[in-house]
Amino acid sequence: LLTTTTVSVAAEEGVLGRWKTEEDKSVVEITKCGDDKYCGTILSLKEPNNANGTPKKDINNQDKSKQDRPIVGMKILSRLEKTEGDTWEDGDIYNPEDGNTYNAEMRLRDADTLVVEGCFLFLCKSQIWKRDS
Repeated sequence: LLTTTTVSVAAEEGVLGRWKTEEDKSVVEITKCGDDKYCGTILSLKEPNNANGTPKKDINNQDKSKQDRPIVGMKILSRLEKTEGDTWEDGDIYNPEDGNTYNAEMRLRDADTLVVEGCFLFLCKSQIWKRDS
């Protein structure tokens, strides 16, 4: 029982930290947000400014009242719950590129590789995130 508990705690701590998204477009920090939930916030963008030199904003959000908020500092992962092994499920992921929120899950492939999946109905897309050193 002690070994199982130790492995589970190590997996939970293993997902915490800074992760580079595909093509190094952004760095997302995954933290605990509540007793048993995990969240992710954009810390930086590869290209933080738009063409006129001002910080990128959430212009694609379907909620017009949110279109003026900056992308850096935005929570994009929310409500993820630890399940079996190295998997977190039943959360949401927001994509500022299209302004939509998707059902999300993530799993550690190894200590430095995180598979993040967003789904709408039966259509899913996965990304491989790498630990930011």
